[in-house]
Amino acid sequence: MTFAIHGLAVAPGIAIGRAVIAASSRMEVVHYFIEADQIDDEIRRFRSGRDVVAEELRRMQEDLPADAPHELDALLDVHLMLLQDEVLENGVRRWISERLYNAEWALTTQLELITRQFDEMEDEYLRERKADLEQVVERVIRYMRGVASPVAPPASPRRAQDTLPGLGEEFTEDPLVLIANDLSPADMLQFKSSVFAGFVTDVGGKTSHTAIVARSMDIPAVVGARSASQLVRQDDWVVIDGDAGVVIVNPSPIILEEYGFRRRQVTLERERLSRLRHTPAVTLDGQPVDLMANIERPADCDGAVQAGAVGVGLFRTEFLFMGRAGKLPDEDEQYAVYREVLERMNGLPVTLRTIDIGADKPLDKAHRDGSSLNPALGLRAIRWSLADTAMFRTQLRAVLRAAVHGRVNLLFPMLSSVGEIRQTLAQLDLARSELEARGVPCGALRVGAMIEVPAAALMIRSFLKHFDFVSIGTNDLVQYTLAIDRADEAVAHLFDPMHPAVLRLVADVIHAANEAGKEVCVCGEMGGDVTMTRLLLGFGLRSFSMHPAQILAVKQEILRSDTRKLSEWSGQILDLDEPQISTASA
Repeated sequence: MTFAIHGLAVAPGIAIGRAVIAASSRMEVVHYFIEADQIDDEIRRFRSGRDVVAEELRRMQEDLPADAPHELDALLDVHLMLLQDEVLENGVRRWISERLYNAEWALTTQLELITRQFDEMEDEYLRERKADLEQVVERVIRYMRGVASPVAPPASPRRAQDTLPGLGEEFTEDPLVLIANDLSPADMLQFKSSVFAGFVTDVGGKTSHTAIVARSMDIPAVVGARSASQLVRQDDWVVIDGDAGVVIVNPSPIILEEYGFRRRQVTLERERLSRLRHTPAVTLDGQPVDLMANIERPADCDGAVQAGAVGVGLFRTEFLFMGRAGKLPDEDEQYAVYREVLERMNGLPVTLRTIDIGADKPLDKAHRDGSSLNPALGLRAIRWSLADTAMFRTQLRAVLRAAVHGRVNLLFPMLSSVGEIRQTLAQLDLARSELEARGVPCGALRVGAMIEVPAAALMIRSFLKHFDFVSIGTNDLVQYTLAIDRADEAVAHLFDPMHPAVLRLVADVIHAANEAGKEVCVCGEMGGDVTMTRLLLGFGLRSFSMHPAQILAVKQEILRSDTRKLSEWSGQILDLDEPQISTASA
């Protein structure tokens, strides 16, 4: 029987193949109390399991093939970092020593406490690192109990004689698609990158590790497909529509023929897009447009360059600070990372955003204790930096030192008033003075502000007096303008980038920056959304920053656009009470 499962589209394309079901990694844990004289033995059992898993992850990193996606290496780093987190170990030791829990019980109890912190995070990427921590713990428990990995190769070889009618010759070898509750990077490394045509997971979001790896490997993927791993049976034929977020199980010949055709069209379209890699992004009426990349780690620079990015529009420095149990990166460590990014970009400009993190992010409870009833409105981003000026100037000094080696744009997040601007720039001047007093060279910087709260958008003309450029963070701007918590599933459907209030704020910021002769960029999800490209061009935007995988598709829209026509059309869109995305009319 044919049926469909809906999830989130996270990696585009069409995949057709037989289902390989990965068993759920969730394990039941036995709870029992130990005797006082067993405390040391239980702690040793936990540490032994942790150390074995850590060594296995390191070996996997060392054995990564040269052509493996760099995201896999980065995600293994995240798992190692979480595994060695002092908060995790200290908590487990406390539960064993004080409550006399057995090691497995202590580990899952500490996991529950830490994951509550993840659930409260506003940032989607950081919130979904909860799954990474859960997988690390589950892996340790498996080794403590001597249980094998939940992922195992297919029990039977692919059978050419079982080919589904309508697939055609290209599918005679029965390609495979992987269906799982969730997958860790370590589990995915058990397979060669060419084995699976697509991925489906029950859980996860657009920034989950499975989504990240699938995009980096250019493999269609659907996540958050609820109970797909229970509904799909081993060896079922499955179609994964990575564009629509739909999984079709046991498709009829007619459906299969349609998707086979669409798959061939997608392949041809990707081949056409790849030819645009070295084509300058210039509109039909001769307007040059800068297409840049959003990255988190130095290794991401390679993908940005390969996609044809003309620079880094957003480097999220907060990933240097995560999960370090109080040992925040010092000036030299940060300087080395920022310098590496600049060198990997081969002279192209790099925009470094200062730490965008706060009470809702898992940095270090000892360094900054406390919590917020509403983290999105609490001590985060520039507020957090100005509350800890020693930490802030450490980062600023590292950036100033790195600027000697390349073109650096320094971006400050979540500014909302001229008073904050003055405090921030004063800290930058002080950091420069501290380096000069030490005789350390400083590089030239261009400074900019993130426009991501309505107050900043409404005061844009005042902001522009203090900055060389501005960058619109559309994700937060939508959230704060519409008073919608993106992490709350009850209202997430109301998150609407096309809301007239949002569009008018975005358009006004772009117009004011152009009028003042200052650069303006969109670096939120809107920047990489091809359905929004022409509208933003019509508003006057000439700089976009996005995930490297989105660059070529956006470039194609730009090459097909005439900004003279788009200007009038976009003005008409702004006048509507309920704008609809319909770029075809542009």
